Amino acid sequence: MNSNRTRLRRGTAAGLTLLMAAALGAAGAGSSSAGTAAPQKQRVQTQQIASSVLGSDYKLTLTALRSTEDEYAASVRLQVYTKSGSAWKESDRVTVGDVDGWFWYPLTGKGAVCQFSTASTEPAPLTVSLLRTPSLGCSEPATYLVKEGRVYAG
Repeated sequence: MNSNRTRLRRGTAAGLTLLMAAALGAAGAGSSSAGTAAPQKQRVQTQQIASSVLGSDYKLTLTALRSTEDEYAASVRLQVYTKSGSAWKESDRVTVGDVDGWFWYPLTGKGAVCQFSTASTEPAPLTVSLLRTPSLGCSEPATYLVKEGRVYAG
């Protein structure tokens, strides 16, 4: 009879151990997934580096966007805005050069914009040249046309 009691105690202890492990496992899984269920989106650091208003038709901006992959890299966004009532509304945007193809510090420092020229005509010609690095100098000019609020390669 002693051996039956011992087996019953061992079986009960084993069952309780499994039940406790399952409960702790479920609780642990619940708490760990709660922290990672909604990853926060990393905010991109930006800095406007140039802006121009062409009469009452267009507003053009160049904005540096710091890379989320490489702290030294950046992209440049050209945005076109048209007047909508009393406010400017974005009508188009393009990336100048390659994505993450620029260096953040020269691009956001003094003398970053080598050329940003346009004219109040329709279509409006646009030329952009930016500092690659102080030792490399300015990029080759990129040319665009802004026509009816849209950007086209020039």
